[in-house]
Amino acid sequence: MIGVLTCHWVLPGNFDEARRVLDGNGLAQSKAFGFVWRQTLISRKDQDKIVTLVAWDDEKVYDLWRASAERVVAMAGAERLWSMPPESERFTIVNRHH
Repeated sequence: MIGVLTCHWVLPGNFDEARRVLDGNGLAQSKAFGFVWRQTLISRKDQDKIVTLVAWDDEKVYDLWRASAERVVAMAGAERLWSMPPESERFTIVNRHH
């Protein structure tokens, strides 16, 4: 299983819209093959930073999601909401506590 951690820096005044877009993307992801779970984190230090952590069965299914038409639709126009491009990193999930 992999985790994908993505940081989004929202342009001031666009937080609510950015959150709606990211939540819509999360809903679309949840229907994708290989999706496991997702968490959205709001920075306590930077009020315009949203971080998502999404777990997938493996890198192959995540790459399929990244290339999917559903992702394109879910994230349409999102680039105008960011003060800088989002940054993602992939991690191996070695354990998960409930």
